[in-house]
Amino acid sequence: MDARNDRPTEYGVVPMEVMASMSGLDFVRGIFGGTLPQPPIMQTVEPFDCTADPGEIVMHSVPALRHYNPIGSVHGGYAAILLDSAMGLAVQSMLKAGQGYTTLEFKISFVRGMSADSGVVRTEGRTFNVGRRAATAEARILDTNGRMLAHATTTCLVFDLPRSAIGGTTSAA
Repeated sequence: MDARNDRPTEYGVVPMEVMASMSGLDFVRGIFGGTLPQPPIMQTVEPFDCTADPGEIVMHSVPALRHYNPIGSVHGGYAAILLDSAMGLAVQSMLKAGQGYTTLEFKISFVRGMSADSGVVRTEGRTFNVGRRAATAEARILDTNGRMLAHATTTCLVFDLPRSAIGGTTSAA
């Protein structure tokens, strides 16, 4: 269930032509608001109370026992999903209709461990710069006391989506 409106959360991939027709900010807000499906990977971390402003994303989630690794703490992949998503969505929120992005690289630093007792964690993503071809961003995960649990940086490639996705035509050779 979606914590914001008590309706089941829909997961799926938004068709390219729908994404291409929207500004990045409208696209991200559509996902957060439930008018577009959540990406399937989010079933893993179940974010809630998500907000998007130009270049800034905030998501909340709760690590649980199902996120544990063999050594008895929350797996780093949980943090990686949250951080990569927050940075990517922050970049997406700055794009014009017809633009896309992909992650070229990201680096994570783990500061404190998470457990099922951590409670609600807050993930914040923020862009540093979004240019015509590249974008950089950062994200951090904070516990309920504002202590940093992990942080990351990324570089993304920004590109124009295929013309067929934005209503253009292609010519046959």
